[in-house]
Amino acid sequence: MTTTPLGPAGSAGAPGRNLLAALTGPGATADRPDAITVAGTALSREVLLAAASAVADRVAGSSAVAVEAVADARTVVAVVGCLLAGVAVVPIPPDSGSAERAHILTDSAADLTLGAADIDLAARCATRYPEPPPGSTALILYTSGTTGAPKGVPISRAAIAAGLDALATAWAWTPDDVLVQGLPLFHVHGLVLGVLGPLRLGSALIHTGRPQPAGYAAAAQAGGSLFFGVPTVWSRLCADPAAARALSGARLLVSGSAPLPVTVFDRLSALTGHQPVERYGMTETLITVSSRVDGDRRPGFVGTPLPGVATRLVDDDGLTLPTDGEAVGDLQLTAPMVFSGYLGRPEATATAFTADGWFRTGDVATIGADGWHRIVGRASTDLIKSGGYRIGAGEVEDALRGFPGVQDAAVIGRPDPDLGERVTAFVVAEGVTQQQLIDHVAQQLSAHKRPRTVVFVDSLPRNPMGKVLKKQLD
Repeated sequence: MTTTPLGPAGSAGAPGRNLLAALTGPGATADRPDAITVAGTALSREVLLAAASAVADRVAGSSAVAVEAVADARTVVAVVGCLLAGVAVVPIPPDSGSAERAHILTDSAADLTLGAADIDLAARCATRYPEPPPGSTALILYTSGTTGAPKGVPISRAAIAAGLDALATAWAWTPDDVLVQGLPLFHVHGLVLGVLGPLRLGSALIHTGRPQPAGYAAAAQAGGSLFFGVPTVWSRLCADPAAARALSGARLLVSGSAPLPVTVFDRLSALTGHQPVERYGMTETLITVSSRVDGDRRPGFVGTPLPGVATRLVDDDGLTLPTDGEAVGDLQLTAPMVFSGYLGRPEATATAFTADGWFRTGDVATIGADGWHRIVGRASTDLIKSGGYRIGAGEVEDALRGFPGVQDAAVIGRPDPDLGERVTAFVVAEGVTQQQLIDHVAQQLSAHKRPRTVVFVDSLPRNPMGKVLKKQLD
């Protein structure tokens, strides 16, 4: 088991401190006219608070309010207004289909839906609301629905506070930072870290509207110091060397939401002069593991537990595995950031937690003796049981991407009458043969981890956060 004691950061989310401390707390950060900038629209904290307070007056008394999560300053005002009034926010993805949207609205029992057109940035209201209880629900986020209809995940104010404060310590995140990101405002990464983080910790925010290299480069020239991105963002940035070099003056680059390929890590480091920080989290847990601003950065690894987080690996029988960097097991954890259960899904909640209260992440990992975590992938798609061995798809993918001529790779297990599952690689490459790749993996890793089949493809299907949609591979 690996654990990090709860230090000063973990206690900062204690009752009595406002969730949005830099906006509403007694020690609110000094204001600036461009404290929050989204897609070119800049707001001071004073203007944001006044407009959001007008929203709070409209929604007060609601149990939950759905917010159309477009990349717009008015979305931020709507979210903040609901949080001021103690009303749970249900972000609606702007590209959601009719069935998904109807499910979220019905499942969350939202009383009202707010779109950008419903928000007046010029509205002014001086109403001040008391800080809601720390255990009350701040957000209801929805899972991706890969195993059925998306499940509602209520996130408490205390969980958000604890998570952000822990990251402030790990990344030395202060009011002097200018955070730059262009991520969707309905995910933990873009909304919780990328919007609520600055409103709690006091940094300015530049949301670029879309995560394009040119936008990140321009934000760097405007003083950006802390940059958030998913692997797709960093990969595209590396394909634009001039834009990447513009980030050389940044303080910290952070990658998350999907594993960052080692090749992208190395290329990004070479172009910007910064080794990116990687971190690990889920909708249900927020961020629980990360490398540190003042510590090592190891390609392919996500770091060590944040303050107050404990992790462990278990096998199929529920027995705890050693933290030796070799044992591959199901990752479980406890933390103050973990949610308490799915909305209206007692059976799913019971399945998600062990009898002794640990959350089953559904991810497969290894943990070294020094506490460093490597996420192999999802147990459902990335743990391959072949010939009696447990093989993590992630390390095979990293080995493949390290071979000259390989641009991308994804590995799955296909049914095999002899091995149980056959390691199968889908590869985007030029001038490479199947046997070369098989031999390369056998030399880099153990022989039993080599692909038995290599399928060359033009591209891999990915979702907007950069994760490969492995169920679409055939």
